[in-house]
Amino acid sequence: MKKIGILGGGQLGRMLLQAAANYHVETFVLENDPECPAAHLCHNFTKGDIKDFDAVYNFGKGLDAVTIEIENVNIEALEKLEAEGVKIFPKPSVLRTIKNKILQKQYYKEFQIPTADFRITNHYAELGEMEDFLPAVHKLGEGGYDGKGVQIIRTKNDIDKGFEAPSVLEKLISIDKEIAIIIAINEKRETAIYPPVAMLFDPNLNLLDYQLCPAELEKQKLWKIEAMALAVVRNFNSPGIFAVEMFVDRNGDVFVNETAPRVHNSGHHTIEAHYCSQFDMLWRVMLNYPLGNTSCILPSIMVNIIGAEGYSGDVVYEGLGEVLKIENAFVHLYGKKQTKPGRKMGHVTMMSNDKQDLLHKSNKVKMSLTVKS
Repeated sequence: MKKIGILGGGQLGRMLLQAAANYHVETFVLENDPECPAAHLCHNFTKGDIKDFDAVYNFGKGLDAVTIEIENVNIEALEKLEAEGVKIFPKPSVLRTIKNKILQKQYYKEFQIPTADFRITNHYAELGEMEDFLPAVHKLGEGGYDGKGVQIIRTKNDIDKGFEAPSVLEKLISIDKEIAIIIAINEKRETAIYPPVAMLFDPNLNLLDYQLCPAELEKQKLWKIEAMALAVVRNFNSPGIFAVEMFVDRNGDVFVNETAPRVHNSGHHTIEAHYCSQFDMLWRVMLNYPLGNTSCILPSIMVNIIGAEGYSGDVVYEGLGEVLKIENAFVHLYGKKQTKPGRKMGHVTMMSNDKQDLLHKSNKVKMSLTVKS
């Protein structure tokens, strides 16, 4: 029986463990919080900091393979484990590139993958000399997540003095569509491509609000998006699963925004709406099994369940009964006991052959379900 470790025990780790039930594996989780969503689903739980060298190394040294729930892990420990024969998905070299948004942008430039023009800053004071580059998006090189560590700068009056660490300043793109596409690649360099999804974001929280799959794209645009995403993934030279986020601008040009080297929020709908979910697919990659079928069973829409403004504390879900009445609606609560404004608490996936039906159902979920305390 293979021993597989997961760094991080949040909702992604939890859903990955739920998919593990289909495979003959022994699962291990490293996480600081013993009450985390994944703790009760794994065979072996270890309390520890995924950013600490000793914790990660000691956790992984007896395992066959290790994967991640989030990029913010101790890469040096993973490099040592890899040198000692433990398989890491994806490879530590990939994590080192993707974890740092500056290195990630330089990677796209190196392999001639279209991305927004950018400048590197070491301190917010340097922005005063880049006024001709505005409007732009300023992103912390490391540590930003779920909308944190990102600011839009339209004029010099928008500059946030909190950005004192190395960051990347990206030219603001006039966005027509935001697209995400998930690709799995195995050790034989075979790939499986999921249909792209169209993403709509909450402008205040900078979090994914809902997404539609498959995205409505002309064939030529679809082929271009798939080719660009494949170029991103193949040049990493690492097995794993990757979510490539892209912009289509108002001129129809496509740019890679960011890449996540793991299962991703933009792939949650695949649990019900596709023959092989992204979580099942990662197990296939790690166990060297044939890649799964990425086709849609039905078109789908996914809505994030977000903590309501003004509520912090023990979570209460109002309107959950109404949502459960919706035909072909699948509710996933992440097991988080505490809510706070803007916190991701779960998601709802709905399936239908009719786009208007999907939009109607998504609006019904947003109107019916409130996360309070």
